[in-house]
Amino acid sequence: MSVALEPLAVVAGARTPFAKAFTVLAPVAADQLGRIAVQGALQKAGLTPADVGEVVFGNVGGQPDASNVSRVIAVRSGVPNDRIAHTVNRNCASGMEAIIAAWHILCEGRAELVVAGGTESMTNVPFIWSRRARDWFLQWSRAGFGGKLRLLTRLRPSFFRPIPALELGLTDPICGLNMGQTAEVLAKEFGISREEQDRFALLSHQRATEAWMCGFFLDEVVPVPVELTGGTAVERDTGPRPQQTLEALAKLPPIFDRSGQGTVTAGNSCPITDGAAALILTTAAQQRQRWPDRPVLGYIRGYAIAGLDPRRMGLGPVFAIHKLLQKYGLRLSDFDLIEINEAFAAQVLACLRAMASAEFARKELRTDQPLGEIDPQKLNVHGGAIALGHPVGATGTRLVLTLLRALRKRGLRRGLASLCVGGGQGVAIWVETELA
Repeated sequence: MSVALEPLAVVAGARTPFAKAFTVLAPVAADQLGRIAVQGALQKAGLTPADVGEVVFGNVGGQPDASNVSRVIAVRSGVPNDRIAHTVNRNCASGMEAIIAAWHILCEGRAELVVAGGTESMTNVPFIWSRRARDWFLQWSRAGFGGKLRLLTRLRPSFFRPIPALELGLTDPICGLNMGQTAEVLAKEFGISREEQDRFALLSHQRATEAWMCGFFLDEVVPVPVELTGGTAVERDTGPRPQQTLEALAKLPPIFDRSGQGTVTAGNSCPITDGAAALILTTAAQQRQRWPDRPVLGYIRGYAIAGLDPRRMGLGPVFAIHKLLQKYGLRLSDFDLIEINEAFAAQVLACLRAMASAEFARKELRTDQPLGEIDPQKLNVHGGAIALGHPVGATGTRLVLTLLRALRKRGLRRGLASLCVGGGQGVAIWVETELA
């Protein structure tokens, strides 16, 4: 039996620029990215690290020298040592899972103010040696001179080809498909053409570019300083391409299905990305009591988490949104703006078709009516992960932050943020700018 949670106040939030992996943020570890986001969010809230009762961060790649990266972020941010912190991992939804964990902490009364967020340096996800190579190197480290001579006869060139852990992490161990291959599954199932995917990707770049040009992201993004990058300060997302064209996208080859039937390309997929985001959270009651005159970004009213076939993991938002609507007695049309993470254009387009399909509703959701159609003018209005990037541990937090700011900018009230999750899950969060 679920317990209704008191609305959660989002006091403020900030994120680092998102940058394509192996580029300008490559020298910056996940804990440092998280620290910058936390300090930026605290500054926007007009609070100090001493005001923080607990820290929860999402992370997927697992920084090798910071296994509980949330604790490292907290201490690096100046949060007192007697405040606790822990790290959560729900794959692509880790940044949302951190918010949900913070919500329960606050409603339990364990803390009065929690920083929740997500961080990912996909550049720095380590490489893994094969078992044979590992065993050989271990024996080499222990062997004497004679043993080393004998071991040399067993040395193989393959030992010097480590496996990227990122490649393993983006492949589902249950269905055996990588995330791009699951997008191809949906493209074929829902008959989504290459041109549709490329047009969706182009719109993402156009909207993200416009958002930067009009200054929307300036109050959301805090720069990464030169002393961390070793080159120049990074102040903007590096993914949006102002000159992107449909013709250029059409020239890119499919990368997940090379049989001649594939439609998912690097251009209509999100890039591998580095970045972090953080929110300052408290209960609505605490906010009214402690900071009655302080404006807040908004409130989190509800959430839902759903599971599904890992082969169709991209449909996670459909199942999670359906569960949320049922749980709270809402309709899709009740939301003014919607964010669905753009892991792949095919995946988002499949979600839109599934939500509008009466047949899908009957067969998959066990309901008589489809969820409904989403007006394109309500969806990802400032671009999405195809342009901005998808640092997997951070994206869930970024979606909530961007959505609340977009609602406020447009004078709107109610929003819905959702994403698919590798392994076959979906998460959806309901936000509002004002409480009724």
